[in-house]
Amino acid sequence: MVKNAWELVDAFFDEYNLVDHHIKSYNDFVDHRIQDIIDITDPIVLEQGKYTIKTGKLEIRKPFIKEADGSKSKVYPTEARLRNLTYSAHMYLDMALVKGDEEEEPEMEKVYIGELPVMLKSNICHLNGLDEAELEDKGEDPQDPGGYFIVNGSERVIVTMEEIAPNKIILERIGEKEDRRARAIVTSIKSGFRARITLEYRKPRKKGVFLRISFPYVPGEIPLVVLLRALGLETDKDLVTSVSEKDDVQFILIDDIQTSEITTQYDAIKYIGNRVAKGMTEEYRIKRAEDVIDRYLLPHIGVEPEKRAEKATYLAEMTEMLLQVIFDKREPHDKDHYANKRLRVSGDLMEDLFRVAFTSLTRDMTYQLERSLARGKEPSVKQAVRSDVLTENIKHAIATGNWVGGRAGVSQLLDRTSYMGTLSHLKRVVSPLSRSQPHFEARDLHPTQFGKICPNETPEGPNCGLVKNLAILAKISEGSDPEELEAVIKKMGVLNPI
Repeated sequence: MVKNAWELVDAFFDEYNLVDHHIKSYNDFVDHRIQDIIDITDPIVLEQGKYTIKTGKLEIRKPFIKEADGSKSKVYPTEARLRNLTYSAHMYLDMALVKGDEEEEPEMEKVYIGELPVMLKSNICHLNGLDEAELEDKGEDPQDPGGYFIVNGSERVIVTMEEIAPNKIILERIGEKEDRRARAIVTSIKSGFRARITLEYRKPRKKGVFLRISFPYVPGEIPLVVLLRALGLETDKDLVTSVSEKDDVQFILIDDIQTSEITTQYDAIKYIGNRVAKGMTEEYRIKRAEDVIDRYLLPHIGVEPEKRAEKATYLAEMTEMLLQVIFDKREPHDKDHYANKRLRVSGDLMEDLFRVAFTSLTRDMTYQLERSLARGKEPSVKQAVRSDVLTENIKHAIATGNWVGGRAGVSQLLDRTSYMGTLSHLKRVVSPLSRSQPHFEARDLHPTQFGKICPNETPEGPNCGLVKNLAILAKISEGSDPEELEAVIKKMGVLNPI
């Protein structure tokens, strides 16, 4: 049995690396996600469309250094450590300045936009693919797993973050069972933007509605029936039957409909408009309300006005699930169950960072180009790009650990006390929960962590149970494109094509 177990472990490590989760996610970030971020960023438009800047393909060149005498040479991690350098690749983006009246496609020019810190042993690292003898020749330890960065000579590791699964309805009770209060929460994520939608059921003290919903950019809570009307479920019958066919569920909605004075879609949008743009003209209030519903309510479904019917269906489904919890026909979700968790590794966190850094680069470019236009000069893309804007934003975050979204300690100084300490640090998983509160359930060892999380290794004190480590043979699976999955299911005949 013992012999077979060790053969299995050997077979696992013949195919996978201890820090594969970091390296693979970083490779995916470099190969696909950076280009996706550039492609979906709005093009820069100057002087009411007189000039537009188009972007094309990104080229990443492996780390090199420019010496004081102007010579260029490859830089390896050992040299970066010894000389307190940042081990980073150089990024060049195809850009072109289009004049408003030009018909033909302009010629793209390669523009240096900045540096990207390179993860050791990733595809764009000089150490990738070297054997033991070659690694020793370059001054590296052949047993070093990689998976970290070198910034200003310091080895920094991006720690894996644990979070509640996005784009998934999580049901929970509030207080005791007798209180008959519950809520449904969805963290909706679309290209980096996170919108938390909370639907709550509670008995009103005097006169009021049972079901209330809150989402970004709408102050406070609004009645669910008002939002469903705004999304197009205008008649009472549509509203009630879309949620459920069951009488007890329908009675709650009928009570809410009777309490609410809003009866048409126009009135419902106007009600939301009064919340989001109080004191403005009626036309602006309605436009702003529609904009908020499209962009900040369940953005993962879509941000186009045509998606409102789908959003109404999703909310109706969410309401039925919540009311099933109230009537004890469904158990609330266990937030600590590992099926309701997701791990964000280096590639995901770097994606957040790059998106913000690239946005600040485009803003700076717009400012530089507008300045040269105001002086009467002909705008030039190469002169408008200040490469240190992108470089410093990314470098500063990895060097200090202060990430976008106000999180601290995302990147840490790699523990080199011992080899085991290094491996442990590279497999660490951190929960975002507050250290000062008890959170007993979150700190407990959950049965679903079996085989995924090490049951022994966790710190003592306030971090106990919130800082965990992946099991040695744990492998993090990667997400798939939902459209690809849907196509496969339709092909198999499981799902009828709509």
